[in-house]
Amino acid sequence: MGIRKGLLSALMVSVLVFILAACGQDTGKNVSGTKEEKKDKTIKIGLSVSDLSLERWQHDRDLFVKKAEELGAEVVVQSADGDEAKQLSQIQNMLSQEIDALVIIPINSDSLTPVVDQAKAEDIPVLAYDRLINNSEIDAYVSFDNIRVGEMQAEYLVKKMPKGKYFLMGGSPTDNNAKMFREGQMNIIQPLVDKGDIEIVGDQWAKNWDANEALKIMENALTANKNKIDAVVASNDNTAGGAIQALSGQNLDGKVVISGQDADITGVQRIAEGTQSMTVYKPIKTIATTSAEVAVKLANGEKVKAEGSINNGKMDVPFIKLDPIMVDQENIMDTVVKDKFHSYEDVYKNVPESERPKKP
Repeated sequence: MGIRKGLLSALMVSVLVFILAACGQDTGKNVSGTKEEKKDKTIKIGLSVSDLSLERWQHDRDLFVKKAEELGAEVVVQSADGDEAKQLSQIQNMLSQEIDALVIIPINSDSLTPVVDQAKAEDIPVLAYDRLINNSEIDAYVSFDNIRVGEMQAEYLVKKMPKGKYFLMGGSPTDNNAKMFREGQMNIIQPLVDKGDIEIVGDQWAKNWDANEALKIMENALTANKNKIDAVVASNDNTAGGAIQALSGQNLDGKVVISGQDADITGVQRIAEGTQSMTVYKPIKTIATTSAEVAVKLANGEKVKAEGSINNGKMDVPFIKLDPIMVDQENIMDTVVKDKFHSYEDVYKNVPESERPKKP
């Protein structure tokens, strides 16, 4: 009996060892399968938008999502509604959702270091969309030549009003782009200030690019200067809209030359009507689709080609630079209407039919 029990015990141990070994082999297969599944899973991209209440970013979101989905990716979109703390919280939430790449349109270019550092610690690539993220390690930046945007705005106004009193209506002081636009504007204006042809009678920045903020700023500027302002260098269509509302209150709309940017429908309508002089059209389809392509490549661990770089205070960031387009009354049809960015009907709805250009 003792021998039998010994043999039986030895047999049971052998069987147990075999089972455990088999289980170990199966576990290995499962790990391998998990890696394969991870490789084949749908890519998830987090898109943090500064403020979807602005028409511009609604266009960007729709086109970005459409292109990303065409490339087989899923996009999680959240709007921070202009709230810096909310954007930080939302990005932290995105990072917990196992995203493969993070795309940010920042509210404050200087406040995102904590979440960008967290993304990098989790090996999640970060793309700055249209607005540079400063003092952080990011993988790429897709935007238009923002200094050139400012130069185009100033060049147009200087051509129309080579001498006179200029008011500078800056964008959000926390947006790095606003500073780049101003740099471009002053590249053109400063030599004429030095020459004595242009006098800068005011220089203020509109928090969050807010039209109501721009309205108040412009009303105060008109009062301070007894309505003697010849040109307003407005950095986007939203601030231009607020400024034009103030000018209208003094019957100066259409008499004071004023710039803009983004080719928002209200801005283009004002150009068609003659109350806004120009805007800078940044083909949204180009930046949105390019950014989606870059984000998918980053998520897949692929290298991104960039013609140049831009320093953000911590590193030289690969910069995929796109070209902006100037739009005024003369070329609305050949730009925003031709590109179907806005319809002919929407652009000219406030213009008498007898004064509209021929419908395409």
